Amino acid sequence: MPEISRFFGIIIRMFFDDHNPPHFHVEFQEHRATIDIKSVRLLDGSLPPKQLKQVQAWALLHQQELMENFINLGKEFKSYNKIDPLH
Repeated sequence: MPEISRFFGIIIRMFFDDHNPPHFHVEFQEHRATIDIKSVRLLDGSLPPKQLKQVQAWALLHQQELMENFINLGKEFKSYNKIDPLH
């Protein structure tokens, strides 16, 4: 599962050939979550409120890049691009 970005102890990943809806995976300490790319809503798992807000803010800034990575990592198994962290 490629690492797409990392910031403030938060790791953003995507799976190869993952299912719809387009989403990404988040790891923070012992927390795991799945976030929808289009709505930036929590689909599964949990994150502390502060980290969830940071991830959602980052995702809104990078929605196009996230969607491109989701498509590229899909059935075509193309390469992916790292995405700048939240500053």
